[in-house]
Amino acid sequence: MYQITARGPRASIEAAWDALAWTDPTPADAVDAKEDTRLTWRLAAYADDATAAEACADIIRETSPDLNPVVEALEDRDWVTLSLEGLPPVKAGRFIVAGSHALAATSPGKVDILIEAGPAFGTGHHGTTLGCLLGYEHVLRSGVPKTVLDVGTGSGVLAIAAIKTGAERAIGTEIDAQSVVVANDNAAKNNVGNKFRAYHTRSAANAIIQSAAPFDLVFANILAKPLIGLAPEIERLTEKGGHIILSGLLNRQEPLVSAAYTGRNLNLVKRIRKDGWSTLVFQKGA
Repeated sequence: MYQITARGPRASIEAAWDALAWTDPTPADAVDAKEDTRLTWRLAAYADDATAAEACADIIRETSPDLNPVVEALEDRDWVTLSLEGLPPVKAGRFIVAGSHALAATSPGKVDILIEAGPAFGTGHHGTTLGCLLGYEHVLRSGVPKTVLDVGTGSGVLAIAAIKTGAERAIGTEIDAQSVVVANDNAAKNNVGNKFRAYHTRSAANAIIQSAAPFDLVFANILAKPLIGLAPEIERLTEKGGHIILSGLLNRQEPLVSAAYTGRNLNLVKRIRKDGWSTLVFQKGA
């Protein structure tokens, strides 16, 4: 595993992050950006091998010449899990997402979701997952969705939240085989394994998904570019009157993603912004 880091002005860091996220396929396995000091932001990307790491550095230099990316080899450890261990519970409306060590102290009346630190995305601490849970709170005001599709399910946290609030069935899709195993395991740990199943697939053209469509609710917490490309398919898979919750996009990517969905008999009913990330909630017309 290799880490690629760069520090500089926010605009330069965001431009580099955007370039890495939109490159298809991207050489980065993960990318994050956050404020380092009052005037400086830090970009951190991770890649499996030296060739991919150098490709990440080249993209950063080309996009933001004022940045000086540093590539370093990391000790062979599960850095994602280590970075998540000890994080406090996440509270999003009625939902509390935490590991087993923290759930014992949760409040009565809340919906507990057990997600241990691990390599699959979705512990609730990221602004996109948090935004999706808050977006789902909005959806619940108009009723409980019975069937759910979770595109890019990661840890399975969103599908699990839906089942724990009344959904009868949820299907997750993932391009990462390890995440499929983790999501199904998390469903079992939350006692909803009989209502949820994640599948390793790169598209919604999966026969099981097609046979279960249309869905009352579709989550898609991925990246802006695939969100745009999947717009026709996601709209088609959504039941009339159903909802779509989109995330994985930066605030400034909202107009592009929103334009891809608006005009497809979909109405934007809620916008949530957390830590520089946006979540958009659409409802399909009758």
